[in-house]
Amino acid sequence: MTDGTPAFRATLEAEKARSTLQLLFKAARLLNEDAIARVRDRTGQPVRVAHTALLPHVDLEGTRLTELARRVGVSKQAVGQLVDELEEMGQLERVPDPDDSRAKLVRFSKRGRKGLLDGLAVLGELEAELVAAVGKPRVAELHDTLAEIVAAHTAARSVKM
Repeated sequence: MTDGTPAFRATLEAEKARSTLQLLFKAARLLNEDAIARVRDRTGQPVRVAHTALLPHVDLEGTRLTELARRVGVSKQAVGQLVDELEEMGQLERVPDPDDSRAKLVRFSKRGRKGLLDGLAVLGELEAELVAAVGKPRVAELHDTLAEIVAAHTAARSVKM
């Protein structure tokens, strides 16, 4: 039953439907795609999923490219390409690292900092649509539950490290 037979497909779909995390990942992907499309429509910039995967890892005071690569889990070259693209869009800038004159920090430009607030406004719109679809109490409960999951997972990771 590990080939592409209808029986395997039915088993796979049943397992996916039972998986809370599978639903969470799917919901996150769909909402991320909607948010990116809205930002793209409003700004005319070619924002991609890869960009949104990088942006949460950029510290406001700046982050070295090698650290961004580590955080995102890709090569320095791949992160460098994303930074180049976001720099061309005016969202990021490279500045000298005050701790090491040979190094550069990647940080949000003035336009990029405004873009962060604009992006959060888009997320607010999407959240309002969720409230309209399932009700404020359920969205509030989801928020609290996700915050607990993040806290527990963060604590567990810090113990392992």
